[in-house]
Amino acid sequence: MTATQPSLFPSRTVTELVEDIKKLTQEIQELYCQDAIPWIIGVSWGKDSTAVLQLVWNAIAALPIEKRHKSIHVITTDTLVENPIVVAWVRKSIRQLKTAAKKQQIPLEAHLLYPEVKDRYWVGLIGKGYPAPRLKFRWCTGRLKINSSNRFIRDVIRTCGETILILGTRKAESSRRAAVMEKLEAKRVRDRLSPNASLPNSLVYSPIEDWRTDEVWLYLMQWENPWGNSNKDLLAIYRGATADNECPLVVDTSTPSCGSSRFGCWVCTLVDSDKSLSAMIQNDEEKEWLQPLVDLRLELDIENDRDKRDFRRIYGKVELFERNVEGEISIEPIPGPYTKYWREHWLRRVLEAQVKVRQNAPEEFQDITLITPEELSEIRRIWLEEKHEFDDSLPRIYEEVTGEPFHDRRPGASTSLLGSDEWDVLEEICSDDAMHLELMARLLDTERQYYTKSRRVGIYETLEKCFESSSRSKKEAIENAHLKRNLKSAAGEGDINKVKQLTWANIKFSKKEK
Repeated sequence: MTATQPSLFPSRTVTELVEDIKKLTQEIQELYCQDAIPWIIGVSWGKDSTAVLQLVWNAIAALPIEKRHKSIHVITTDTLVENPIVVAWVRKSIRQLKTAAKKQQIPLEAHLLYPEVKDRYWVGLIGKGYPAPRLKFRWCTGRLKINSSNRFIRDVIRTCGETILILGTRKAESSRRAAVMEKLEAKRVRDRLSPNASLPNSLVYSPIEDWRTDEVWLYLMQWENPWGNSNKDLLAIYRGATADNECPLVVDTSTPSCGSSRFGCWVCTLVDSDKSLSAMIQNDEEKEWLQPLVDLRLELDIENDRDKRDFRRIYGKVELFERNVEGEISIEPIPGPYTKYWREHWLRRVLEAQVKVRQNAPEEFQDITLITPEELSEIRRIWLEEKHEFDDSLPRIYEEVTGEPFHDRRPGASTSLLGSDEWDVLEEICSDDAMHLELMARLLDTERQYYTKSRRVGIYETLEKCFESSSRSKKEAIENAHLKRNLKSAAGEGDINKVKQLTWANIKFSKKEK
């Protein structure tokens, strides 16, 4: 994958870049020494954040030991659906950073952060049934990346009162990024130090904001990595993730650069395709073991997945919207979460991919985990407690795919009054009536949940909600939603006759249901 370096800034000579690095080093040292405000460096271990970390390390290392008076937190977020090659690089880098910091007496502390179990990707998609993320329903970014880092930053602010967050953001990354950074510049307290728009009592320091991509690579290639990593290995990862497997010598802003390669979650459906992972496989036969990940991601990336999703929202209510298909307007239900069948399907596919990858991966990757035991336990809990699917299919699917029994460490997970036998009986009684099966399962399991409580306060309201969401057939539920929508529209227009007519129709519809 190649891209033309955007010409947002005038070209600089190597001499000018060297001079800028000297000025930045002095700036970093002055900023570090002037107060006790703790620093947090956000590091993804890509080229930009590595360059910033290297700048800060070298600046602090040049200070006398007695002036290295405050800790610098280095935080990295692992979404648990990252490119496995990148994950290996990150873990290796963190190990080397910790060892070198201790040896060189650099006050850096590395922290590898994870999303909370309830926020993880497979818990959302397989457990709750959230559809694969789209630009209009981007449920993943905050849960996987932002929340965990913000939680760490808030903890530091709570303890110390304020903090400075150091990032490798650059205006040359995109016109949108440049616009956001320029907007914040108006509120700056000093050069390259902006207020954090989302976290009060924190400032954002962006030392390489005006660097071009070729300057980042030049710095990484010509200045030795101080914690013992090889920046050439980082370049090799970028090169391997580029479609033509080339990183040309960058001589001006018109020269293509492999620095435009981007690494994200391998499951990401917010982009057209995961070109970096595909390019790695294309450029290196030894990475063909990653192909199951590419295949699963392609299977998830279905533009029209309405047939895989419930006709109700996740809270059981039918909501309508105006759908425009090639100029044809229709009023249709907003698709809800994946149905039980498709949630079980995605679970099976993830486990199959994990088994296949472990069988074919090199020795250092044979313990790779695509979905963790904690995530599986939470998915099982959601299916049992929130979805009322007491057939408890997760352990069965896990054993069918992996050949091993599923061990759930959650307290009380192995005890239940209802199970697969009772589910089979219900299926037989309800025949092919899926809504009847769902209603009976919800009612029985609701009673089961309240049976174990000392006080059964709220049981009638909960049972009423079961009827509200599951007592109508799909056709009747959609008809009722249309009726209510038309009634609301008529009331808004002040059409009294139509309101009376629709109200009477609603009464007759309710009597018919009873």
